[in-house]
Amino acid sequence: MSNSIEISIPNCIDQFAEHYSPSPHDEDKMRFVIAASEASLKWGLGGPFAAAIFRLDNHQLVSAGVNLIINQGLSILHAEVVAIMRAQRLLGTYDLGDGKLPPMALVTSTEPCTMCLGATHWSGISKVVSGATDADANSIGFDEGPKPDDWAKALRERGIEVKTEVLRGAAIDVLKKYQTLGGNIYNSLRNTQ
Repeated sequence: MSNSIEISIPNCIDQFAEHYSPSPHDEDKMRFVIAASEASLKWGLGGPFAAAIFRLDNHQLVSAGVNLIINQGLSILHAEVVAIMRAQRLLGTYDLGDGKLPPMALVTSTEPCTMCLGATHWSGISKVVSGATDADANSIGFDEGPKPDDWAKALRERGIEVKTEVLRGAAIDVLKKYQTLGGNIYNSLRNTQ
């Protein structure tokens, strides 16, 4: 048995990311992320979620991620975690807010779950933009876990700007499509009872 863990990022994610055109508007960044979440349904990688890290100075895409839970067999590979890990590896630092880099934003199709909220705080990003809510993900059976009732306030108190429910309807549509397609609802409420 090996002592190493390998994560393989499917080429389709980077090929999809090549189509992003930098924009200063959060809605444009969210459109890209929601499109990635919908593309992920076709790719069958691990669920209806996507996230990306963007520079806030020139609005360039740094990294994109989708849930790779099913594809890689690792429960921690949520879209936000994948996007954060990829940005850290690409930029050569575990701290995306180390002062040597421009401020970074995490844009995510659904607000961070319990695990991703922690990863967001520790990553060093300066801004979070989310689409669908926990309630939206829970409504199709996912268990987003316990977190502060006002998670956005908790991040703001730590100096992280938060903008929620950006293009929420479009993000919900992808969640519902995943449910209609019979997608695997992993880490669901029914698995914890």
